[in-house]
Amino acid sequence: MELLQNTKDVPSRSTLIVWGEFLELTGTTPDRLSELMDIGWLKPTRTAEAALLFRQDDVYRIRKLERLCSDFELHTLGGSIVMDLLDRIATLELRIRELTDR
Repeated sequence: MELLQNTKDVPSRSTLIVWGEFLELTGTTPDRLSELMDIGWLKPTRTAEAALLFRQDDVYRIRKLERLCSDFELHTLGGSIVMDLLDRIATLELRIRELTDR
């Protein structure tokens, strides 16, 4: 048996998820998913056959959004704005930590 010499020869696992699996993993509805794509908050990749593929990282984001909207009785747009602001705060906190660790 010949071993692969180069890691580029090893097929990598895809980080993209199809529509149905994404809905199942996130627990969201097709309408909510469509709304998030319409407002540009979620940007899936399209295949040559026009199938939508979502990033695995977006599963966490959607679950967090669903929880936020449910807990605070927010509409999709309001929840997405809060999520964006929370992401910006986390990024700024990380930058501050990096600057103070120097």
